[in-house]
Amino acid sequence: MTEGFDRFDLWTGLFGGLAFFLFGLDLLTRALKRAAGDQMRDLLGKVMRNRFAGAAMGAVVTGIVNSSSVTTVILVGFISAGIMSMAQSVSIIMGANIGSTFTAQILAFDVSRFALPMITLGFLTSFLSRDETWQDLGSMLLGAGLVFYGMGVMSAAMAPLREMPAFVDFIGSIEDPLPAVLVGALFTAIVQSSAATTGIVIVLAGQGLMSLEAAIAVALGANIGTCATAGLASIGKPREAVRAAVVHVLFNVVGVLIWIALIPELAGFVRSISPDGGSGGGAYAAAEAVPRQVANAHTIFNVANTLILIGFTRQIARFVEWLVPDRPVSAEQPLAPKFLDESLLSTPAMALHNARFEIGRMGEYVAEMLERALPAAVANSRVALSDLAALDAPVDRLHRALLDYLGCVSLSALTAEQAEELMQLVEVANDLEHVADHVATDIVTSARKRIDERSNIAPDAIKRIAQYHAQVARALREAVQAVVDEDAEAATKVRQMKREVSDVAHQISRERFRTMPHGAGASMGGYVREVELLEILDGVFKIARRIARSQIGDRAVRVDEAD
Repeated sequence: MTEGFDRFDLWTGLFGGLAFFLFGLDLLTRALKRAAGDQMRDLLGKVMRNRFAGAAMGAVVTGIVNSSSVTTVILVGFISAGIMSMAQSVSIIMGANIGSTFTAQILAFDVSRFALPMITLGFLTSFLSRDETWQDLGSMLLGAGLVFYGMGVMSAAMAPLREMPAFVDFIGSIEDPLPAVLVGALFTAIVQSSAATTGIVIVLAGQGLMSLEAAIAVALGANIGTCATAGLASIGKPREAVRAAVVHVLFNVVGVLIWIALIPELAGFVRSISPDGGSGGGAYAAAEAVPRQVANAHTIFNVANTLILIGFTRQIARFVEWLVPDRPVSAEQPLAPKFLDESLLSTPAMALHNARFEIGRMGEYVAEMLERALPAAVANSRVALSDLAALDAPVDRLHRALLDYLGCVSLSALTAEQAEELMQLVEVANDLEHVADHVATDIVTSARKRIDERSNIAPDAIKRIAQYHAQVARALREAVQAVVDEDAEAATKVRQMKREVSDVAHQISRERFRTMPHGAGASMGGYVREVELLEILDGVFKIARRIARSQIGDRAVRVDEAD
């Protein structure tokens, strides 16, 4: 009866502690993402050419948010948008592996005694404060405290395992490197957290239940197992996401293959550079030293792999691009969502950033629609008009997908700035959909009426309207680019085009009326359609200015509107 009770305490302590650990880790990671999302995006965006700086930045960003998968997803967005090449992203992915070792370094300290004070302070700060920054800070403390508490619970529960022959035999069976690597990979793939695997290994090693060599092998396996999360997340995603996941897998698998035969040498090296566990010596002191040695081995493994492979980033990128070639874009769905990644919903800053990229794709497509509109509108081809009208369907689909995604983002805990940015993106998406409607409905309808009336637009009028149309199209493209780049200066230039563009439209309509031979019904019919086309383009220009306005502060807009 006592043995059964002991086993009950053992397993409930082990899995209960693991539950505290994983819950706390999730809480900590979410708070870090919310607090550091904008800074993380900006940091990664600045690293473009230097591969060593890229690796360092990947390590810092991953260490901040405790999630290499989030770092990888951000890179996918940059690659897809053409901001970063695949080769440039490889070094950052390598650095992300180094950043993932920061957790192990913290867990190697005797942190369980700080758990309850951190939980108490974190709870009070996050639930009593009304300031969002303090709430995030409280959530970080609470999450870290739960992680440390879970480590303490698991450590206490595992202490009796020294007396359990079955467990001792199992640990003995994974002393060989290959089985230990497989155990680490499998467990990490199941719990989807290399930090959890490393934490359990540190607990086992700290209790003297696992040798340093076996612990290092399991930690190496965790590096492979963590690729399962990125691999699953890339299923059904753009090729850039699949390639990033493949780089992650290749880097970790090749790294393990390099080191698996050198585990004894690595263990000997970390013993020589790590604390010996105290001056008393003996088995207890040795066991006490193992957690730090495991953490150091984990860090050395990832740093060394990065130094070994960082010189081959271009070759790795070319190999992965060959391994995962581009696939042709479906002609039926040219605007299928590309950046609306659900895994970023817990990081609102990054989700909004990717939504901005998607709006850029939508804007590019709508601008192309607008450029195709004039040739179709002045020709006498109903087929061309039908083709132009059909271009609206993909815009409608992406518009709905964007609103659904931004609606999901709105359910997260947003800062005031993020809530304002979200509404701005919603309005820009709506505006672009309205431009597409102007083209596919208003211009097409007007042109069909002109054909029915057997009216023609005069060649000289077509030339003048084409000049105006080009200015409107340029304004739309520049407004969309200002949104994607968050460029207030470029947006201001679009707003300042008002007089120039409006004057051109006014001059065209007046000049055309003066030169038109009155009394000719066909000419009058053509003139009516010319004016109608100019009014539609004027409406598009007003929308372009409204899109640009979203990137300018309220004060600047008031000054601009007063001019």
